[in-house]
Formats: sequence, structure tokens, C-alpha cells
Amino acid sequence: MESKIKNTILITGGAGFIGSNLTEYFLGLGYKVVCLDNFSTGHRYNLKDFLDNPDFKLIEGDIRNLADCNLAVEGVDYVLHQAALGSVPRSIKDPITTNDVNVSGFLNMLTAARDAKVKRFVYAASSSTYGDSQGLPKVEEVIGKPLSPYAITKYVNELYAEIFSKTYGLETIGLRYFNVFGRKQDPNGAYAAVIPKFVKQFMNHESPVINGDGNYSRDFTYIDNVIQMNELAMTCQNPEAVNSVYNTAFGDRNTLNDLVKYLKEYLSEFDPKIKDVPVIYGENRAGDIPHSLASIEKAKKNLGYNPKYSLQDGLREAVEWYWKNLK
Repeated sequence: MESKIKNTILITGGAGFIGSNLTEYFLGLGYKVVCLDNFSTGHRYNLKDFLDNPDFKLIEGDIRNLADCNLAVEGVDYVLHQAALGSVPRSIKDPITTNDVNVSGFLNMLTAARDAKVKRFVYAASSSTYGDSQGLPKVEEVIGKPLSPYAITKYVNELYAEIFSKTYGLETIGLRYFNVFGRKQDPNGAYAAVIPKFVKQFMNHESPVINGDGNYSRDFTYIDNVIQMNELAMTCQNPEAVNSVYNTAFGDRNTLNDLVKYLKEYLSEFDPKIKDVPVIYGENRAGDIPHSLASIEKAKKNLGYNPKYSLQDGLREAVEWYWKNLK
């Protein structure tokens, strides 16, 4: 039996939350994986299980450096571009660095991918692109004006990807992530996402602070749904599906009050005291949209997307992971 030549995937930001989960998944499927990361927000411990794998290669570099991008794409079939500076508050505090990474770095990666003639460039877009659009659920073709520097950068990514598709023939697919959560998401730091941050606080019997009255709602999306979308976007053979953007979500929404209720319920199975930890309500946060809910019909139709994990399903797995790894 002839041996199958392994395709090579470059995962930028491969030491981060989403990137390291993608790395683990695709190595498990037999792909070769190259990781490009500067460890500004990613962590080396996320990669420790892969370092001895002959199919894994780590390049410590920065997407703001075109030479690093060119090195990373050598011999690569597909790019899964996850590297970015996330966080709306971070972008409000430091818009210049957010723009340098998310726009200049993105353009470097597109250029390197084009010159290396990669088969397809799949990139992390964002639900923040919907901005002040009021309609629910969010459909890909109807967006509003951005509400933060971060949202501007992610919209510019989509514009650049479209131009590279039309002008240079580079196949691109953007995945508008909606509030992704799950194993390996960092609970520490000023810009930690709400779920890991709240989990850690509850585990320490500390009261989490909800911005606003807790009735803002989000389409929380478990990491395994995101992995599925990346695989579908990378491997899809439908020519109608490429050079477009897709909501990457579960297609349901829950309020922050709902989220806290579920977290308390699932965490109290490990520590009954957690159900009595009170919650503090604070001011609404600048740049936040009140409600977010994705239509996933386009992804279902064009890519065959079929998300398996609701918020509750994903939280049960995530809580168990955090309990094992944060204690």
C-alpha cells in the first residue's frame, strides 16, 4: 500500500487557545503542522505535548515581520490564521498595537501565502464586525459600523482577504467567531475572556463582576464547534463556498445571568460551596454590543456545518477540564 503524502498546515498563533486546540486536532489526524507564534498571548505549555512529534514544527516569530511569515509558509499547503491581538478593551487602550498585529500582520500573512502558492487561507474573523447592526440573528451579508478599534481591524481583514481572492486568486475563507470558549482558554490577565475568568473566580470563592445587569446575551461557541468549522473550511471542495465569510457559532444565545447559573451548577458538583458565591453587577463596558446571535444557515448550506456542542454541553466539558488543570 502506498504511503499517503501528508499535507502541511501552518497555524499562526498556534500556542494560543484556539491555535493549540487546532494543532492537537490536526496532528491527531495525521497532518504535518507548523506553528508560528511570538508568545505574546500564547503559552509554551500549550505546545508541550507536541514538541517531540516529528510532524510538528515550531517557529518562534512575529507576523509583523514579513520574513518570519515567508519562512513559516515554506512547503505549506494550508494556512489557518489564528494569530491576532484579541479583546475589545485592549484595542481601546492600545489601538496602534492592535492595528499593527491584526492588520499589518494579516497583510503580511496574506502576501506570504500568495507568494508560496498555498492552496487555501482560512482566517479567524470576528462577530465584532457586526458592530451596531441591530438585527438578530446576524447574517453574514448585513453588518453595521464597528464599535471598537478591534472590530475595525477584523473587518479590514475581510476586505483584504476579498481583494487577495479577486486580484491574486488566493482562496480565502473567513470564520466569524462568536464568543469561543473551552479547554486551554487562559483565565489569567487583564483581558481574559469571561468564561475562564469566571470559572477561576468561582473556584477561588471570589465574586465575579458582570458588566451591566447580566441581560446582555451572547452566542457562546464551544471550541470543538470551531475546530469543525476550520476543518470544513480547509477541506471543502465546493467552489461556491470559498472566498466568503461564515458565522462560526452554535446558533443560540444565552444571557450572562444564564451563564453564571450554569457555571455555578456545574462547578458546585465539584465544590458545593460555589453555589453560594454571590455575583457583583458593574457598569456596562465600552464597545460592547447588547446582544449577539448568529445565523449558521450559510455555513450549514455551503460547508455542511453541524455544531455538536451547545453552551451547556461545552460548559460541562470545559468546567471539568478547568477543575483538573487549575486546582
